Amino acid sequence: MMRKPKIGVMPLWDEEKESIWMLPGYMDSIKEAGGIPVILPLHLTEEEFGDMAEDFDGFLFTGGQDISPSLYGEEKRPVCGPVCPARDELETMVFHYCWDHDVPALGICRGLELMNALLGGSLYQDIAAECPTLHAPNHVMDFAYDWVAHFNSILTGSPLYERLGVNFLGVNSLHHQAVKKLAESLKPMAVSEDGLVEAAYAPSKKFLWAVQWHPEYSYTYDGLDMAIFEAFTEAAGSRTVHGLSPFLPPDLTTHDTIRLG
Repeated sequence: MMRKPKIGVMPLWDEEKESIWMLPGYMDSIKEAGGIPVILPLHLTEEEFGDMAEDFDGFLFTGGQDISPSLYGEEKRPVCGPVCPARDELETMVFHYCWDHDVPALGICRGLELMNALLGGSLYQDIAAECPTLHAPNHVMDFAYDWVAHFNSILTGSPLYERLGVNFLGVNSLHHQAVKKLAESLKPMAVSEDGLVEAAYAPSKKFLWAVQWHPEYSYTYDGLDMAIFEAFTEAAGSRTVHGLSPFLPPDLTTHDTIRLG
């Protein structure tokens, strides 16, 4: 029997309770797509991550707190929400590993923003404050996040279009930050009604996708959102488990295009 791909899932952080936690949709969507999800510890040294990195076939970068503006070279303004330096540190290390070793990675909401920032792009710290003239759709919807907040145009020829086969996709939406300048090493896959990048990928990598919406809430009834998780786990499952390069800590002399905080 073929081994199921093991997916490392970035932990969520509850500042009030000082504890990590997890939404079941992140875990269940990976399981439904044929993978085995495993929540990573919030605090890992490079040595500790090096000991476990090769055990994983892919990594899921979850939603959550705002990205620290220092990751894209800006000062934190009052409109920026709470940040989690521990998550920024962990996810920078894991993303660096994915990038260097071409390990499949999927980013959701914060995950798209993190990937873009680390690759040299920038973010709107708050859409409403920095883009008041945009004819914005509903980017911050109310619970239960199981209805369509707005529609995205899926770019023809992109991997997302090839997988879904549709030109428009209705999505939920729960974000007040967004991609401002897309990193040069990323290409857009979907754009919102008001022109924001809602999905991107890295053409140079086997599978590095990120979306701004939350398919973990809608995958159970929307086959198109489920297809995103299936594409991810398929890429992770096709990765060989032998002959992988060992984990190496970040080397700023050879990775000056990736912001490391």
